[in-house]
Amino acid sequence: MDPVPPNPTPGILASTAENAMAEEASRAKAFSRMGYFRWIICALLLFGVTKNYMDRQVLGVLKVTLQHGFGWNEIAYGNLVSAFQAAYAAGMLAMGWLIDRMGTRLGYALAMIFWSLASMGTALANSLGGFQLSRYALGFGEAAVFPASIKAVAEWFPKRERALATGIFNAGTNVGAIITPLIVPWIVIHWGWRGAFVGIGAIGFVWLAVWLLIYRKPEEHGRVSKAELEYIRSDGQAAAGKTSWTLLVPLRQTWAFALGKFLTDPIWWFYLFWVPGFLQAKHGLTLTGMGIPIVVIYLISDVGSVGGGWISSSLIKRGRSVNSARKTAMLLCAVGVIPVVFAYRVQSTWSAVVLIGLAAACHQGFSANLYTITSDMFPARAVGSVTGIGGMAGAIGGWLIAGVVGHVLQWTGSYMIPFAMAGLAYLVALGVIHLLAPRLEPARIE
Repeated sequence: MDPVPPNPTPGILASTAENAMAEEASRAKAFSRMGYFRWIICALLLFGVTKNYMDRQVLGVLKVTLQHGFGWNEIAYGNLVSAFQAAYAAGMLAMGWLIDRMGTRLGYALAMIFWSLASMGTALANSLGGFQLSRYALGFGEAAVFPASIKAVAEWFPKRERALATGIFNAGTNVGAIITPLIVPWIVIHWGWRGAFVGIGAIGFVWLAVWLLIYRKPEEHGRVSKAELEYIRSDGQAAAGKTSWTLLVPLRQTWAFALGKFLTDPIWWFYLFWVPGFLQAKHGLTLTGMGIPIVVIYLISDVGSVGGGWISSSLIKRGRSVNSARKTAMLLCAVGVIPVVFAYRVQSTWSAVVLIGLAAACHQGFSANLYTITSDMFPARAVGSVTGIGGMAGAIGGWLIAGVVGHVLQWTGSYMIPFAMAGLAYLVALGVIHLLAPRLEPARIE
């Protein structure tokens, strides 16, 4: 019989503990020297998404004002939303490809110029057709924002931080939705609705100057320390190059992301384009009086955006697999959104605001993890294209729901069906994602 190994002596135990403490202190010291410039890049992405959502939400804030001024019914307004969504879908075909081939810095800059000019150009519209043309242009240019932002995160962050970084920049969707209803009524009072489109659109050129001044790849940036660069690259880097869509479209991982976007993005569009009108029509709020409720909705939503990313990143740091961490966070969000099905029937304005805010927060937490799985499953060179494919699918879903909501409201005057769809979409989406990518395994592209 083999002899029983002797128990370790107290001296050995003490030495082992001291070594472990020394290693931990060394890691902490290295971390303190590493630097945090990647978070400045994340803040810049946050401001870019904020500007993007300010441009697209001006129409939603002015919905009732423009309907009264031009005599539009709900179907006509739905057609305007559909114009944006159709162009957004078409833009996704081009923008993901553009970002991967031109690079994040130049591709994002050109897109910002294009959609800012389109936003300002809305001030020239004098008919439904004129508004549709401006929405086509705006949707096409704005399609670049998420392919560029996700690709920037893949370039600047290791996998363990990507969901948190995505949640932070994705919070710009809420920041934009908070700022817009606060400043647009003031602009309208002083310069009219045309001034609102010009003023919001022009902000893009301020962001553009800062972007061109700051953004480079980490290995090309003088503000990135060697330690931080090593940390960013700690997952290892796939070979550089370009990836054809013909290689991406057949993959189950691509479809998992695309169908997740198709099922959940339309819900966010519904909140963005119809909730201001819902509060005005069903709760009697005025253009100047709905600012605070909208702010509250999107402040709650901000918590979900960052919190959803934090949950999965925290679980990974505690030893959970990427697959388990991402899907646990998404499941919590999918369950949390269900109470919004009652938003249409509550009598209290603030009860409706809380229900919609909770649902918006859960959407953002779900979305932060959904975006991040692209960089979990695909190399950085393909992330922009995959995000573009998924964004196109989400825009097609948004185009479809715009027609549905417009006709439902015109025929019934009830928001019951749209809110029921909003409450159930995320569980269905998570089921589809798990079926197609049960382990979030890396895609085999070549």
